[in-house]
Amino acid sequence: MVGMSPVSRARKKSSLPAAPSVNGLFKDVLRDFSAVAAEPGPFDIDLLASEVVGQWRDVVVEDEPENQLGLELIAFAQRKITPGAAALLAALKVLAESEEERSAAAEALDVVLGRGIPEPEWAAEVGQVSVGECWRTGDVYGDESSLLCVFSRGDHSLGLLALLDFTEGGRVRDLVVIEEPHEVLAEMRSQVEEDGELVVLEKIEPADAHRLLVSGIEATDALDEPDVGEDYPRFHAIALTWARSLPEPSAAAPVAEWTAAQREEAVTRFLADTNLPDADAAREIATLLVDHGCRVEPANPLRVGPEKLARFLESLLDGEYELEDEDAVAPVVLSWASWTAARAGLSEVATAALLEEVTEYLGEYLSDDDEDEDFSDYLDGTESADEALEVVARRRFAVPDLSTVIGDEELTDLDPGDPEQRRLLVIGAHPEYHESLAAEEFDGADGLRLALETSIVDQLWDDEPAEVWTAAQNLLRQDLSREDVLDRLVTVLEGQLTETEEEDQLDYDLDAYRAALAEI
Repeated sequence: MVGMSPVSRARKKSSLPAAPSVNGLFKDVLRDFSAVAAEPGPFDIDLLASEVVGQWRDVVVEDEPENQLGLELIAFAQRKITPGAAALLAALKVLAESEEERSAAAEALDVVLGRGIPEPEWAAEVGQVSVGECWRTGDVYGDESSLLCVFSRGDHSLGLLALLDFTEGGRVRDLVVIEEPHEVLAEMRSQVEEDGELVVLEKIEPADAHRLLVSGIEATDALDEPDVGEDYPRFHAIALTWARSLPEPSAAAPVAEWTAAQREEAVTRFLADTNLPDADAAREIATLLVDHGCRVEPANPLRVGPEKLARFLESLLDGEYELEDEDAVAPVVLSWASWTAARAGLSEVATAALLEEVTEYLGEYLSDDDEDEDFSDYLDGTESADEALEVVARRRFAVPDLSTVIGDEELTDLDPGDPEQRRLLVIGAHPEYHESLAAEEFDGADGLRLALETSIVDQLWDDEPAEVWTAAQNLLRQDLSREDVLDRLVTVLEGQLTETEEEDQLDYDLDAYRAALAEI
């Protein structure tokens, strides 16, 4: 996705000196405007005034309301009978951010001009721009978007680039003025050509650009401490000024907040379409996902994107919600990503990229949530990113512990990928058999039962046949314990055993076994 423009093309920040006091700041501002050439560049005044207004956002003065600094600067300039004061007031008459300040600057300019100071020749051109093309590019999911608007004055053009964050209601995260907008547009087109299944580019109507830009800035400014780029204050005033040259903003589509019934319906559909073992935990987390979507994006609560899910996981890490089963977060969120991607009609490439990023975020979530958790023993490195969590869930159900005690011997750090060591872990879970095993008197029905449970664990580990794990998940949804689930699976396998021609050998028909599992 095209983010903010390369530094080499962004308008360079002027070196406004730090002021030790408000009056010192005001004197520095007047000095900068006094130095403006008689015939400045086409956009020099707009940019300088925007820099000045941006400084006020960073100035905190004890016992001085910050929103009054603009009016104080205007009053300060009105008392000065100098060309610099006239230049400053002519610029603020257009670039000041509030109607009150713009009116005050116009009145103060009249006072200064009435004292014999000539009006700057460029005054009528400040803020006056012609609107060119507007383009929007972003990720295919709709998490973020870069809005490029081209503005011209005579033969000269600049671009205004705004970074929109739709994981936070479409607010503007940064603003940059671009000297070569045609080069940025060429980069946008190049990215679409190279990565068309993950990046989108569209030309939009200026009225739509007006709505996205101004509503995004308003959303950011409404926050107490917004997280914005360093250029945001510098170009804030110029963005609002040039936006006034755009056609009236288009009307946003009406947003009806989802009812409790609509939220519940979405959760129920998700659970019905996915195959999750713990229905209660899945419902709890899915409900939180729907509520999160309704809060941050009420117009489209079920839109899916890696950053949107990352913000959800951040809210879990920050303790905004209390979960009954935190171990269920990873499989539920990954299933949610797959389900919502299919619902949105995302391509296979986009879905795979989404799952890969979400899996990475989940890894960070799990590592932060439980630093001692390590799943490497359950993976062999051949799994894709989107398969890994499902494999871990299945194998951890088959082999939940890697240490056990058999008789008086404690066995630790066993390798669950080794069939013999897996068998030891199965034996360790049945202390009632340890004495007879040690005496080599373990046979008959108990011996068969333990052998069948070992076979079930092996089948779950290898996912062969896959119907064993599906049946286990169906049983888990019935609130059965792991021990009860294994007991049921052993009973199914035992029911399929038949004697072979070889003495003391048993076998089963695989197709019949699969059919029996499917009936669970």
